[in-house]
Amino acid sequence: MSDIENIIKLAHGGGGKLTLQLIKEIFLPAFRNSILEKLEDSARINFYGKNIAFTIDAYTVNPIFFPGGDIGKLAITGTINDLAMQGGIIDPFISAAFIIEEGFEIENLEKIVKSMKEECLKNNAKIVAGDTKVVEKGLADKIYIITAGISFIPEKVDLGVHRIKEGDAIIVSGTIGDHGAAILSSRYDFKLSNSLISDCASLKDLVKSLLENDLEIHCLRDPTRGGLGTVLNEIALKTNFGIIIDESKIPIKNDVRALCEILGIDPLYLACEGRIVCFTNWEERNDVLSIIKENPLGENAMLIGRVTSKFSNKVIMKTTLGVKRIVSMFLGENLPRIC
Repeated sequence: MSDIENIIKLAHGGGGKLTLQLIKEIFLPAFRNSILEKLEDSARINFYGKNIAFTIDAYTVNPIFFPGGDIGKLAITGTINDLAMQGGIIDPFISAAFIIEEGFEIENLEKIVKSMKEECLKNNAKIVAGDTKVVEKGLADKIYIITAGISFIPEKVDLGVHRIKEGDAIIVSGTIGDHGAAILSSRYDFKLSNSLISDCASLKDLVKSLLENDLEIHCLRDPTRGGLGTVLNEIALKTNFGIIIDESKIPIKNDVRALCEILGIDPLYLACEGRIVCFTNWEERNDVLSIIKENPLGENAMLIGRVTSKFSNKVIMKTTLGVKRIVSMFLGENLPRIC
C-alpha cells in the first residue's frame, strides 16, 4: 500500500489509480460480495424477481456554480446516469442529503434546489427522501450533496463488463473533457473563450433509445472522474483484453485541448458528465453510431477503437504521429473535487 501511505490525499478522490487502490485495499476487503466486487457505476440487484439498478454518489464540486450547471444539476444527472449505465431507465426514485456550511446563502440554496427540480422533471424522476445537516463555519466548503437512486432495469437488458467481447467496437458519444475543463477554467478564472461549458446532462433518454432498438449493446460507462483514459483502463484490467484507440478519432474541443496544454493535463483524463462510452459488437457499430448521433447529446459521437486479444490489460493509442503509446491509469493528482 505504498501509494496510499498513512494519510488520505486529495488525489485519493480523483477517480484514478489512487482511488482504485483505496477501494481495492480498504473498502472491498471489508465489504466484499459478488455485487460490489464488479465495481460498476451502479449495482445490478435482483430484488424479488425484478432487476434493479441502485447507486449512491457524493458531490463536492468546486466551484458549486459553473458554466453549464451547478452542484444540484450535477447531483441529479450523475445519479440518473449511473443508473442508466446499468440499463436503469425507468422513472428513477432518488434520495438526497445536504451537508451545508453555516453562513451559506439561502438564495444559492434555492438556485441549487431549482436545478435539481428541473432535472428531475426532465427525467420523470422523483426525490422521495432526504436529510439536511448544517455544520459549523469552516467545517465544510459551502455545500455537499449526497444522492442515492434506484430504478428498474427492463427485462432482457444485461449490460456490464462481463459482456464485452474481443472485437467489440468502442464508441464515445461526444467531445471528452468538457466538464473537467469547465470546472478548471472556473476554478482558476481562465478566460479562454465561452466554449468551455460543462457537458453536464442526463443520459437516460439516449440510453433508452439504444436499448429500444434491439441492438447488441454490451457495456455502457460514463467517463466521469478520471475521464476516458481511466474508464478504458478499468475495462482492460477487468476483462484481460487489450484496447486500441485512435487519437485522431477522439473528439476534443479546441479550447479544451488548449486549456490542457496550458495546465499540462492530458484531456483523456478530464471528467465528462454527459457522455457515454459504448461497447457494442463490431458488426452493428454503424447502426449504434447512427442512433447515438440522432440524439442532441450524441451529435459528435465517434467510433474511437476496438477491443482486442492483443495487449492484454493495456490501453494502446495510435497517435496522430503514427506511433503507438500506452495510455496508463491516471494517478489521481491535480484534479480533486471535479464532481
